[in-house]
Amino acid sequence: MVEALAPVRAAHRFDETGLLRWMEQHVAGFDGPLTVEQFSGGQSNPTYRLRTSGRDYVLRRKPPGILLKGAHAVDREFRVISALHAAGFPVPQAFGLCLDESVIGTVFYVMEMVAGRNFWNTAFPEVPREERPAYLDAMNATIARLHSIDPAAIGLEDFGRPGNYFERQVGRWSRQYLEDSEAGRVPAMDALIEWLPANIPPGDETSIVHGDFRCDNMLFHPSQPRVIAVLDWELSTLGHPLADLAYHLMMYRMPPGFSTGLAGLDLPALNIPSEASYIADYCRRTGRDGIERLDFHLAFSLFRLAAIIHGIKGRMLRGTASSPQAAAAVEQLERVAELALQQTHANFGG
Repeated sequence: MVEALAPVRAAHRFDETGLLRWMEQHVAGFDGPLTVEQFSGGQSNPTYRLRTSGRDYVLRRKPPGILLKGAHAVDREFRVISALHAAGFPVPQAFGLCLDESVIGTVFYVMEMVAGRNFWNTAFPEVPREERPAYLDAMNATIARLHSIDPAAIGLEDFGRPGNYFERQVGRWSRQYLEDSEAGRVPAMDALIEWLPANIPPGDETSIVHGDFRCDNMLFHPSQPRVIAVLDWELSTLGHPLADLAYHLMMYRMPPGFSTGLAGLDLPALNIPSEASYIADYCRRTGRDGIERLDFHLAFSLFRLAAIIHGIKGRMLRGTASSPQAAAAVEQLERVAELALQQTHANFGG
């Protein structure tokens, strides 16, 4: 499955001549002319395909308009994929970062266009039933590998602040939610802002975390169950690996039709591994005995997703939301917040 392409939307047009000049000066081997199209996805950072006679590229930029402080950090995306690519982790090769907003109106970077399959449904309906476990296992192996990389060994020791990850993240997303008054308040979010800080599990760990690890943010080999590129690193940082895993595990908690949800599906009939089996495989790969306080980790991850959707709602109301699917995502805001709150009452057993 390939993400749809279309002419650049009116709100995201820019000076293509300026981009052409920049590419000629900063991207080795670039040879114009240049044709620009926009990918249909990208709720946060507008993403474009740059076609040339010799090869294609991908451009990621900050959206235009007034932005919340610290959001849409494409410069951080550029840094992390550059380091991970050099370490052999499956990410696109980054070619150049432009901090000069006069070129196209916002900060942007350019990376390679990876040819692979993109799936928007974690049930992998396009894949033969007998092959589906291998695709789930490929995702599992990839996130376990990411969490096993020593940040200092690849020059990312200062990519985030080590320690107190949950305290800082709950505070960050709570502030962004509260400060975006145009998007309004959600009762379940208000309740979570009270519950989460009081229920942070003891102990701490630090690894590189992706922040949005889902099947639709990966490219798979054209014919094999193998992840060849992990995309969309805007939310990456140094953080707690179990927060990253729990966000990924939301696929088992979200209903079909929203995000990449599997909840309510007949997983044995689909030949999809159970959540318990998936967690066990991750623990085996990362040397863990199990995961305690899954309730907190899932509640936090769903709260964070709800806060992101709340931010999309604010940008939509201000006319700067970067995807035509923004309204559909915003419709799910209260549902996701309520699902997050439900995790706080669940009994997971360890």
